[in-house]
Amino acid sequence: MFRPIRILILLVAAALAGFAPAQAERIKDLGTFQGLRTNQLTGYGIVVGLAGTGDDSLDYAVQGMKGVASRFGLTMPANINPALKNAAAVIVTADLPAFAKPGQKLDITVSALGKAKSLRGGTLLMAPMQGADGQVYAMAQGNLAVGGLGIDAADGSKVTVNVPTAGRIPGGATVERAVDAGFATTPEILFNLSEADLTTVGRVAASINTKFGMGRARAIDAATVAIQAPQGAEIRTALMGEIEDLLVDPADAPARVIVNARTGTVVINGAVRIAPAAVSHGKLTVKVNENYRVSQPEPFSQGQTAVVPKSGITVDEEKKPMFRFAPGASLADIVKAVNAIGASPADLVAILEALKQAGAMKADLVVL
Repeated sequence: MFRPIRILILLVAAALAGFAPAQAERIKDLGTFQGLRTNQLTGYGIVVGLAGTGDDSLDYAVQGMKGVASRFGLTMPANINPALKNAAAVIVTADLPAFAKPGQKLDITVSALGKAKSLRGGTLLMAPMQGADGQVYAMAQGNLAVGGLGIDAADGSKVTVNVPTAGRIPGGATVERAVDAGFATTPEILFNLSEADLTTVGRVAASINTKFGMGRARAIDAATVAIQAPQGAEIRTALMGEIEDLLVDPADAPARVIVNARTGTVVINGAVRIAPAAVSHGKLTVKVNENYRVSQPEPFSQGQTAVVPKSGITVDEEKKPMFRFAPGASLADIVKAVNAIGASPADLVAILEALKQAGAMKADLVVL
């Protein structure tokens, strides 16, 4: 359940003093323009030069090596099964950023696909990287930087440090094709909020209209603002740059309590309010101690020495006072009351769940 660690309660800005207005943020920090995003690339490749830590006789590693050999006009006999201990089949991944142009470099991650024990010291042979549409957008090749280490001994013992079957190649891929974002010819520019909010999206549209004139921007839904702009990459790029630097006061975050059941972390934001409620929380502990004593018979009684169990049972009920939340209790009141009774993370979660079920806490309770 919960680990015995301290309760971490995150106090948001001005939470102890009450609700404070949200701080103005740049529009670029609230979301992104539609189409201007990264694209995931994946590829299949072969890593060679390993010190006997490769895939051995894995079938698709052999097929990959045959494909590599065929590029150079070499043919491997069909009835020969090479022991590829110095080669490994890998999956190559990378993120292609928006506006990436041919010739630019990308950092790539190389991960073992089969039985390879380590990729340390290996070299990735030229591997094409494809997008979701099946088109090749980059070519990858280079020497791996592996932070992990794995060593096996003859007696079966092994030592592993970090992850030796995955590595990175900084600048290991070269962009071969650019992705057409399409923003230069669309009827309107669309700006999408990272988190949908009706109030915030209206304020973003209002800020753009104040700067560039009424009717320029309109909120389509809780996450999208449509912006009218002349067609053309150059003029729209300049317009989007100006829009990104505009300041907006985002709406206050919804009342929310986050509980991480694995670490015992509880985060309560400043929007949480408690209706009038009384809480009493205590523990009942039952301890059973099993002791043994030796029973010695009286002299000349012809009895036998025996070991007799002796059980002791104690009941400890921890009594804690009931505390009351006044109407509109804030985060400061919650923290003060919980600290007063010395609640553990498990106790705090139990109290919050009970308040939620009783209808006294108007907040989303999220358990991770």
